[in-house]
Amino acid sequence: MYQKTTLNNGLRLITATIPHTRSVSICIFIGTGSRYETDVQAGISHFIEHLCFRGTPKRPTASDISTAIEGLGGILNGGTDKELSVYWCKVARPHFHPALEVLTDMILNPKFDPADIEKERQVIIEEINMSNDAPPQRVAILIDELLWPRHPLGRDIAGSKKSVGTLSRDTMLGYLASQYQPSNTVISIAGDIRHQEIVTAVKRHLDHWTDRQPRYNYSAYVERPVRQRHIETRDTEQVHLCLALPGLSLVHPGRFPLDLLNVVLGEGMSSRLFTEVRDKLGLVYSIGSFTDHLMDTGALTIAAGVEPKNLRTAIQAILEQLSRLKERIPESELTKAKEFAKGHLLLRMEDSRSVAGWLGGQELLTERILNIDEVLSITDAITAEELTLLAQELLVSDRLCLAIVGPVPSDEPLEELLKL
Repeated sequence: MYQKTTLNNGLRLITATIPHTRSVSICIFIGTGSRYETDVQAGISHFIEHLCFRGTPKRPTASDISTAIEGLGGILNGGTDKELSVYWCKVARPHFHPALEVLTDMILNPKFDPADIEKERQVIIEEINMSNDAPPQRVAILIDELLWPRHPLGRDIAGSKKSVGTLSRDTMLGYLASQYQPSNTVISIAGDIRHQEIVTAVKRHLDHWTDRQPRYNYSAYVERPVRQRHIETRDTEQVHLCLALPGLSLVHPGRFPLDLLNVVLGEGMSSRLFTEVRDKLGLVYSIGSFTDHLMDTGALTIAAGVEPKNLRTAIQAILEQLSRLKERIPESELTKAKEFAKGHLLLRMEDSRSVAGWLGGQELLTERILNIDEVLSITDAITAEELTLLAQELLVSDRLCLAIVGPVPSDEPLEELLKL
């Protein structure tokens, strides 16, 4: 159960009371991310998120901000994604009010000190270097480029070293003014709290916050033929690969069946990929699959690491498991997948931060919050026939794409394997 209040300035506040917990989690969601950026702005949402932790007039240094929460025994962090940015903290219940004041101070009053900007610019460039040096992260960037070619969704969220190196303070302040607005913000709070108390506290800190200028919107994605493979040759012990297909959006009614197909395919140690490719064939140590649901598109992705001599065998084994999804899933396996999905959701909801994230993310992106019981009912109602039809529709050879990082020649003829 949750309660929602919209303030006069358009800011939406969601609360969930969890009486048995001793913690309170606060999530502030801003409706901006990497897909809102032009090529020149690439990485600006992520850069701004970093700078909000760098200091405010009241707390001039990054240490002042972190100490204000960690000195209370709390946890403070943030993140930038393709379609949203989030700032969150989790504290013991008695420290809720000072924690809220710290978070609101960060997003309303960031200093953007020129010296801090240059320091953080180098920090982010090192973050980009780290991602590029780590094959599992690098191959994830490459598969996005294949899935969403020539579109902001296909770019690294952090941007490139070139784009980050040229972003100016004025450009960032202009982007901040357009995107960080109350009508583009959701605050979600979960824990041993009462809604009216939270409304009063949030009003005290944010009632004066007003929209300042028109917001940037994102460019829609229209699916186009994909380039089937990208090989980045590296001298590594393993070949890291991602096999992916375009999926379904966050608002598509088929996203829940697709998530259940993904459980069957590659979530957990009892999934088909883990059982067949790791346990029976011994080809990999790590393998799994996941779905992405964005506002107007999505993806189903399989990630694995394999010895170079076993690359072709592993690809064929993975594609065999994808193809098998087009056949009717036995009722016993369907039941197991449903219990896996429902159980993991219920376990997540024992944590106040997960509850706050669940509610706030839905409100920001879809303006509709499904409660836990609704999702459980949707999952229970999915049939084997529904999954078969969905698999036959989505799992098509010409939609497959493959990204590889490892000791593989860039002209290795792998397209012939990409058949379902």
